[in-house]
Amino acid sequence: MKLAAGRRNRSEKTHLLCKFLWPNSLRLATIFSMKILLATLHAKYVHASLALPYLSAACKDLDGIGTVIREFTINEPADRVLRSIVAEEADMVAFSCYIWNIEQTLRLASDLKKVRPQTFIVLGGPEAGFGVFELMERHPAIDCVVRGEGEEAFKELVAALAQAEGRLDGLQGITYRDNDEIIALPPQALISDLDTTSSPFSAGMADLTKPLVYYETSRGCPFSCAFCMSSLEQGVRSFSMARIEDDLKILMSQKVQTVKLVDRTFNYDAPRANRIWEFILRQNGESRFHFEIAADLLTEENIRLLREVPAGMFRFEIGVQSEGEATLAKVGRKSDLARLFANVARLKEETGVTLHLDLVAGLPHEDFDGFLGSLQRVLEVNPHHIQVEPLKVLKGSPMRRIAADEGYAFSDAPPYKILQTPWLSFMEIGKIDTIARLLDLYYNSGRFAATLTTLAEAIPLSRFFAMLGRYWEEEEITSHLSQTRLFEVLWTFVECSVHENEAEKVRDALRYDYCRAEYPAGGRFPGFFEGYRGTGRHEKMDVSAVVQQLGIEVGSRVRTFAGRFSRDYNRTPWGKGDVELLFVYISHPGRGLQVQVITITGGN
Repeated sequence: MKLAAGRRNRSEKTHLLCKFLWPNSLRLATIFSMKILLATLHAKYVHASLALPYLSAACKDLDGIGTVIREFTINEPADRVLRSIVAEEADMVAFSCYIWNIEQTLRLASDLKKVRPQTFIVLGGPEAGFGVFELMERHPAIDCVVRGEGEEAFKELVAALAQAEGRLDGLQGITYRDNDEIIALPPQALISDLDTTSSPFSAGMADLTKPLVYYETSRGCPFSCAFCMSSLEQGVRSFSMARIEDDLKILMSQKVQTVKLVDRTFNYDAPRANRIWEFILRQNGESRFHFEIAADLLTEENIRLLREVPAGMFRFEIGVQSEGEATLAKVGRKSDLARLFANVARLKEETGVTLHLDLVAGLPHEDFDGFLGSLQRVLEVNPHHIQVEPLKVLKGSPMRRIAADEGYAFSDAPPYKILQTPWLSFMEIGKIDTIARLLDLYYNSGRFAATLTTLAEAIPLSRFFAMLGRYWEEEEITSHLSQTRLFEVLWTFVECSVHENEAEKVRDALRYDYCRAEYPAGGRFPGFFEGYRGTGRHEKMDVSAVVQQLGIEVGSRVRTFAGRFSRDYNRTPWGKGDVELLFVYISHPGRGLQVQVITITGGN
């Protein structure tokens, strides 16, 4: 069969691609077509890759190059993922690697090479860019690793492989295999003008149908925290406002459910942050936005603007990490904690921004009591969510040196979680893990707000969660409990650990929270309702009047329950004295259960 000039059939093209395994193969000075599969394994289905669309957009102008993006999850059967990749018959498969997927990715790459030995396999991403020689020595299926920022290095790699001459030795930012040698080329310089990268959104490369879409307006971080990979890059680079606004218009016009910005410190430049927030407020319809910010950098102008944000549209993730000044200094984190907590309190009181505060357990000089002190400080500002993560000693991070100097023990396998430190034993780290789970179940769920507020009147909540954690472990309670069972377990613990007078107050609040969370079908109540009776008013209630009063949508299912409580939890601040509350349970297809509460009588 005769081919037109400049074209090669699949077998000839494959032979040329594999010359890095057999370097004496034929070299021709022509360009031929090449199919590239860009793939990754997400932790959850809802996530959408940002890195792969960037790489695809970077290659869109290369002649004869076709890219396909396939996104999987770590929970999918490995055989099914492998079959999907093999079915693409790609000449190159490039995997984006992170701590949650690197081990599965390496197994997948090994199997792929056995099934399709002619496939050129490339790794990139933060988990592939450090310890590259060891990685490639242990995993012969890997032909090349792109280190650091990928757009330019990957594009140049693809362009070189597409040339039949195919020399890689003049490139930058890659480590590749040539026969028995592993060759590391000089690092690729960071992209100084980010606008020179092709937007994956305007190029139509990003999947905007996922519930959560990642986006960035800048790269780098003004801080140098030893436990974070961003500490390896000095300074911050920003896209232009024109580029940012163009991208945001696309995301908002497509009604992306949640846009999560991966900027390490979004508000490093306060006026710039305000300009972007103002643009979103003018243009946005239904999308929600998640920002990682430094609360101590917020200005009065920032807070003034944030008062205008509709409730729930913005979510701020704020890294506290620790309240210990010596601890933060040891890891190079600069933070004005007094200003941080003051601004968080103002955001909670004055705005509708959802607040998510982070703590890292296991930083230098913080023992178990120190961790509880940090947790208590965070609990006192009452954010909407609290996340506690034991320290991960990431490859390539400055924390590796600190860990070696201080005598840390941490897992050799991703995610490199600490096992013990000079200040925390292995068992204490386990206790912190349990506290983190309990915070998710009881604090972050929002279903126990009145109960926890009442408990805080009697005992510091950090101490309460530590005690509850010990009880949880002693009783070997699983985290997979029904909602009703979660309420029952909490009451069982409160009843035996809190003074009787305080326990009765907690019981009253727990009953209220339960009625807010779940309809007491058929009058069936958990054990902590013992001796309790509803008022019966709901049995005589004219539901149509309630529907009209609350403006409930036609077609909704409406049920009611009336109960008597010792406080009016429906008011802020709570009303005191005997009060009757009406709970209205509204069900509508596709929206789940909504509950509204009306104060009927009593309370002052």
